[in-house]
Amino acid sequence: MKKKSFSLSSILFVVCLVLLIVPQTRKPIQVALNTLRVAVWSPGVLDTKKQTQLPPFTYKVRTLDGTPLEADIGKGTVTFISYWATWCPPCIAELPSIQKLYDAYGDRVQFLLITNETPEVVQRFLDQKNYDLPVVFPRMQPPKALFERSIPTNYLIGQSGSILIKEKGASNWNSPSIRKVLEELVGE
Repeated sequence: MKKKSFSLSSILFVVCLVLLIVPQTRKPIQVALNTLRVAVWSPGVLDTKKQTQLPPFTYKVRTLDGTPLEADIGKGTVTFISYWATWCPPCIAELPSIQKLYDAYGDRVQFLLITNETPEVVQRFLDQKNYDLPVVFPRMQPPKALFERSIPTNYLIGQSGSILIKEKGASNWNSPSIRKVLEELVGE
């Protein structure tokens, strides 16, 4: 009788597959895999021909504590918009880089981290992760150019409303290339 042998890579593949099936280990593994993407992927500025020009508008949202907020887009302020959720592994993976970017530019760039979850769920998540991010909840439908079904989807919008960066999936938002773009936009 012939003896079968399994390679280490085959065993690791089976172990990973089993761990992805088990609900308790699936999300942490997905977050870890997306964190690897964040480590190597930084979004780039869109070619000027691919940039969408938004007409100036006011994004009606509410804050974590329920306060109505009206965020002007394309009216002289650089805006970073992130559509995300606490249950989304790619979103979780890129949040540390967004937090660092917010820490560095939050006083010069308008940040809107938009979710449709309940404030209680979001606050608990932010507290557990020790994040201090400007999470808001929509009170209106976004303009068609900002409507996406996949999360995370992030936008960097210039002062005049031009979508300079649109990125789906986990990315490193605190990369030198993004910081360079922001420095040029905010005039430092």
